Amino acid sequence: MDLEETKLPGVGLRHDFTTARGRRIGVISTRGGERELLVYSQDDPDACHAVIDLDGDEAEVLAELLGQPRVIERLARLREQIEGLATEGIYLEDTSPYVGKTLGDAAIRSRTGASVVALVRAGEVVPSPAPSQEFATGDKIVVVGTQEGVRATAELLQNG
Repeated sequence: MDLEETKLPGVGLRHDFTTARGRRIGVISTRGGERELLVYSQDDPDACHAVIDLDGDEAEVLAELLGQPRVIERLARLREQIEGLATEGIYLEDTSPYVGKTLGDAAIRSRTGASVVALVRAGEVVPSPAPSQEFATGDKIVVVGTQEGVRATAELLQNG
């Protein structure tokens, strides 16, 4: 199955694929973390039959229902158990200075005190990514740390 990625300047990314039964489906990932699920018309492949807006929580629930490992759910439960622990999924935009660079290049833990515990790319979870893991546009980087450390990581990944 081919997954097409299209950059949407000022918006984010769109990923499209065609099912085995010929239905075209897409997802728009905005810079703000929202998602739009697109179901294209069978008669006109450029027209949408339905567009469903999803916030971050709804997108995660849908991903779980479709089979994404439950790493984020486990982290949420851990966050509830440990006061002061923050967990966040930070999306890497195409303007980030770390696109094409490695986790080791970013030195997130030493610079912010937060830890990268997973990377989600195209629905696939990479738990405990190695320092050699390369970042790509649209990656969701799951970070755990203090609230300040998580915020500093988001700023670092956005602006360097």
